[in-house]
Amino acid sequence: MATYVKSFELLCSSAKLERDKGVLELETKLKSADQNDYRTVENRLLKFFDTLCTTWETKHGALIGSKTLLEHPECSDDFSQKLQPNLMRCLEDNESRVRLAAGEAMGKLCKRYGPDIYVTSKDVILEGVKSNLERQPHFAGDEHERHEVEHLLTKLSSSPRQDSPQSSPKDAIEIFHDTAGWKSLETWMKCLQCVVDGCGPRFNKHIDQSLLNLIFQVLTHTNRFVRETGYYVCASLVNCSTKNSEDHDSQEDAIVFYGQQFAEHLAEGLADNWSQVRLASSVATRQFLLGLPKDEVETYQPLLVPRMCLNRYYVAEGVRIYSQETWQQVEGDEGKQIVEKNISHVVEFYESQTEADNHAVREAACACIAELGSKVDNDIVRPYVAQLLQCLLVCFQDDSWPVRDAACVACGNFVLCFPEESRSSMDALYVLFFENLQDNIPSVRQGSAVALGNVIRAYGKEASVKIIAKIKEGLSGVEQQPANSETYASFEKVPATYGVVKRVRDHHDDKSHTNQTMYSCGSLAPKMARGGGCMDHHFKRPSEPWELAEGCIHMISEVSRIKEYATEISQLLPLLSQASTHRHYIQHFNLLETLCKQLSRIAEGIGKRTFKMHIELFFDSIFYSLMSDNILTSTAAGQCLQSLSQLIGPNILKGRIEQHNPSYLTHWNSGQSTAGQSNQRPTGFRPPVY
Repeated sequence: MATYVKSFELLCSSAKLERDKGVLELETKLKSADQNDYRTVENRLLKFFDTLCTTWETKHGALIGSKTLLEHPECSDDFSQKLQPNLMRCLEDNESRVRLAAGEAMGKLCKRYGPDIYVTSKDVILEGVKSNLERQPHFAGDEHERHEVEHLLTKLSSSPRQDSPQSSPKDAIEIFHDTAGWKSLETWMKCLQCVVDGCGPRFNKHIDQSLLNLIFQVLTHTNRFVRETGYYVCASLVNCSTKNSEDHDSQEDAIVFYGQQFAEHLAEGLADNWSQVRLASSVATRQFLLGLPKDEVETYQPLLVPRMCLNRYYVAEGVRIYSQETWQQVEGDEGKQIVEKNISHVVEFYESQTEADNHAVREAACACIAELGSKVDNDIVRPYVAQLLQCLLVCFQDDSWPVRDAACVACGNFVLCFPEESRSSMDALYVLFFENLQDNIPSVRQGSAVALGNVIRAYGKEASVKIIAKIKEGLSGVEQQPANSETYASFEKVPATYGVVKRVRDHHDDKSHTNQTMYSCGSLAPKMARGGGCMDHHFKRPSEPWELAEGCIHMISEVSRIKEYATEISQLLPLLSQASTHRHYIQHFNLLETLCKQLSRIAEGIGKRTFKMHIELFFDSIFYSLMSDNILTSTAAGQCLQSLSQLIGPNILKGRIEQHNPSYLTHWNSGQSTAGQSNQRPTGFRPPVY
């Protein structure tokens, strides 16, 4: 017994690290223990549960110790029988960590003895779930908890905007229910999940309509944490398929029998507003589809395929990567054919998601629509082009700039793939493309240039006349750029975040940052106006002339890649050079940075022989940028010189620089060194969203 004294002391410690260490020590000693040692450990662990004054840390240590013991074949059946009632009591403990450990220990019992453990504890576990489905925030818990809840409800009732009316108490309670913890419901669900995991395929025959009704009620719960846990329980349930068992009978497989109900609720989870719920549903969906016979999988494709497709582009990285892996595992090399087979369902779902409250969903929908145009057979998509373009036109005017950007690139892609079908929308699209070309957000301007390049590829001279005229207008307009932007003097002189600029006073107004409502990255958008949360885009400052000029530089770079227009682009280079000489405004470094990033790409596009005729026009701007204190601009200039050197030859470039201004040679070597140390891409090219 003395051998285990230290292990038990560690298991009962108030420090989690020591309890974990105690489990490791117990595990090590049990490997060389005899039958007497096992009986000693069993009796000692059971005594921890019998002590009335046992702290929660002691109970937690006893539970994780019991879980370790149950993994050993030498553990006695008598210990398991005596342990189960203690586990049931711990499932109702006030401490959530004790409840979770008790659920995990129940899972180990089920793994050891099968569904019989579930049968004897079924009523208690399911009643624990049922009784915790509802929560009254004002009356549950002790005095301290009631005070904290009332304080939270008061904050939730306050308005996130100073100029908006106060939210009603009903709205506050709704947000509270959606985001707050839900007492013991989550841990009861975790216990059920552990039981199902422990039983494995043996649990299949215990899946009935009454159990599913309770689980599906959890999946539609108002609280996101509860829904998330519910979908993980679903993942465990669908993993109980008997597909791989020797005596498999699809008629008796509960997962196949209730497949339609599972698919409908999984589809809801795949489109949930909260990323964590989407991920949990994605886990369950993968298990569901991989556990079904192939002919059954095809039955549910119209419902699940559109949602699985969209989540491959979802902004949350975990959801996006997991969904991409699921698509490869489930669909294999037949993904394109499956989308084509279910094209009507895919298009219908994409359309609905362009109207979603969550900006991230609208952005993903635009990216998916762009994918349809580029990857799916044109003849299959052609009947839906008009309605898809109409959806993109709506998203093109969205308050959220990532949505506008994705819609812009998608429209350019559709115009290239379906020029005749898109022709009727071009009058509206030109206006929107040109608006994005001068947007406050740099990546939006660059995306517009990519889209307009596709327009020229689709319509040729008809489009190039309008676009080149816009380029000339934009480059000439820099001269009209206000020196100090006095019109916006009350706003910050930094690039706007999400297209929204802040008033200077906000940094010094402590009241505007104290005791205010907090929102999580737009996830509460459905509770507010579309585009709410941290994506509040209802204010967007007017564009400035330099922003249009910077967009035109991207436009020149894109058009230069089209060989038929090399001559026309070369004729624009003097105007481009002239635009870069205006330095009377603060943001001229931004424009010069873009020029330096795109110049070598323009030179490659029109050909080095043509570009060498105009190269001296840009030396003053390049070396001004290289010698500036702006690190990004200076680095871009160094990379520009390095790229041009590789394109036309270092000796030729050096000779041209020396002929233009010999003093620049001093900075020529330092420019090459700076470029060599940077990891930035020299072209600054923005790849398509797909």
